[in-house]
Amino acid sequence: MALKAVHVSDVPKFDHVPENSSFSLYSSRFSKGADVGRASFKRPKFLVIGHRGNGMNLLQSTDRRMKAVKENTILSFNTAGSFPVDFVEFDVQVTKDGCPIIFHDNFILSEENGTVYEKRVTELNLWEFLTYGVQGESGMVGKTLLRKTKDGKIVGWNVEDDDSSCTLQEAFHKVNPSLGFNIELKFDDHIVYQEEYLVSVLQAILQVTYENAKERPVIFSTFQPDAALLMKKLQNTYPVFFLTNGGNEIYYDVRRNSLEEAIKLCLEGGLQGIVSEVRGIFTNPGTVTKIKESKLSLLTYGKLK
Repeated sequence: MALKAVHVSDVPKFDHVPENSSFSLYSSRFSKGADVGRASFKRPKFLVIGHRGNGMNLLQSTDRRMKAVKENTILSFNTAGSFPVDFVEFDVQVTKDGCPIIFHDNFILSEENGTVYEKRVTELNLWEFLTYGVQGESGMVGKTLLRKTKDGKIVGWNVEDDDSSCTLQEAFHKVNPSLGFNIELKFDDHIVYQEEYLVSVLQAILQVTYENAKERPVIFSTFQPDAALLMKKLQNTYPVFFLTNGGNEIYYDVRRNSLEEAIKLCLEGGLQGIVSEVRGIFTNPGTVTKIKESKLSLLTYGKLK
């Protein structure tokens, strides 16, 4: 199997690909039959999805684009929507008092009187979570927001265009309604969750989604195998995708350790598709045929290097 990439800069519109490209793309903000909402799930040929909106923040990077807009915010989602993308992807956790909020990291870091401290996001009440970072109300000053880099360094979460943290409900109300939502159900890789807890979290997210999504296309995705299976059992309205890095990292749960295991999980649980780290696909391209033969959809994320 030969796979060839087309550089985004060579594609003026994502529903028009240069004639010399090796494959056809498909993207028109759902105007050609891509239905991933309440009625049914029709698999489009191609979707473009904005990661955490306009892109994740890499605060230690020398690339200004990685620090341009605060990730996982209303500003980031609507900025992404100014480009020809179909969905925005973001991470949802549920606060201690049961409110689905949008935030990627498991811990929120701040500083007080020269001392850095961290708190688990899911152990915060909504009001406390919203006190961190830039505030939505004029004149209000939030607590300092820090972030830990992959090498363990703690840096200020400084971007060119900042925005306040938000809830899932706010996103449904304030983000361009033509944008689909890929809602990643975020859980800590190092915790073994009880089913009762998972169900309570998923039900909180589902309630907000049912009450606010209207006609907006929605996809659920997660790295947590049990959460994926439970979300499919709890509802049959929105498609559920299983996230995997395709074997590039090894976890205690074998279901996360290969594309083959991901296919097996999807088939056993009736999931609609797989979201794979792109290197897993290039390392094992034969699985693309298996995924297609299994009538599963495939999304990819990540960089080639």
